[in-house]
Amino acid sequence: MTTDGYGSEWSASLQRASDQELDDWLAFAQAACDAADAISLPAFRSELDITRKADGSFVTQADQAIETLIRERISSTYPDHGIVGEEFGTDAAQARCRWFIDPIDGTHNFMRGMPIFGTLLAVECDGELQAGVVSAPALGRRWWARRGAGAWTSEPGGDGPRRLRASKVSTVEEAQILYRGILDMRGSRVAAGFDRLVDSVWRERGLGDFWGYMLVADGAAELMIERGLGAWDLGAPWIVVEEAGGRITDFDGRRNVFGGEGMASNGLLHPQLLERLHG
Repeated sequence: MTTDGYGSEWSASLQRASDQELDDWLAFAQAACDAADAISLPAFRSELDITRKADGSFVTQADQAIETLIRERISSTYPDHGIVGEEFGTDAAQARCRWFIDPIDGTHNFMRGMPIFGTLLAVECDGELQAGVVSAPALGRRWWARRGAGAWTSEPGGDGPRRLRASKVSTVEEAQILYRGILDMRGSRVAAGFDRLVDSVWRERGLGDFWGYMLVADGAAELMIERGLGAWDLGAPWIVVEEAGGRITDFDGRRNVFGGEGMASNGLLHPQLLERLHG
């Protein structure tokens, strides 16, 4: 990935395919998420077949069915593209373009009847994310972006797509910050800095998974931070945040979707937040 930056013009400079290709990829991702929603929403709050993975986390038959469906669609439509998926691993890792699939982000929410879950699908080309969709059917909401065209959302009661823009809050003391969980961050390598940061901001809330990133992209919060992530967790939220004018890195300020850490901000506050985290 390129050096750090933020803002709409900077994000547009990361375009690595033609406008037509980007539009086609985004349309494909939207249609794939339509199909995924048709699986996850009927399964929500139903009897689920749940198993535990090797890492101790849970997986449902809906997770597996959605990833299988999306993989089949990618292989049929873009046979030369690679795939990085949460449930079934990586295919064609060296391909120029790769798709990141999280069939159900927030599986544990999904299992417990909490509506904050969604399918995340993004495409990367030449090392830069190019388009992505976050679809949360139980919330009736969807977010999407592609390089150079901004980030957008649809929501119940809306007149049509609404453009997302990160906030203009410029001081940490005015910031609202989000995180997956207190214990998650207390177990991180920036635990002491995180505790100091929580004490210095206007407001903090534990709102994890894709939801926190979408709130940053929508200007409702200034920071979302969590660890223990896969590229499939970060791909779609990453491009939505950047196209909304925000900035997303790991805890050291590096742009690396494979880094296992997510730190999304409104962009303006990113240097101050990194400084607070590291003392």
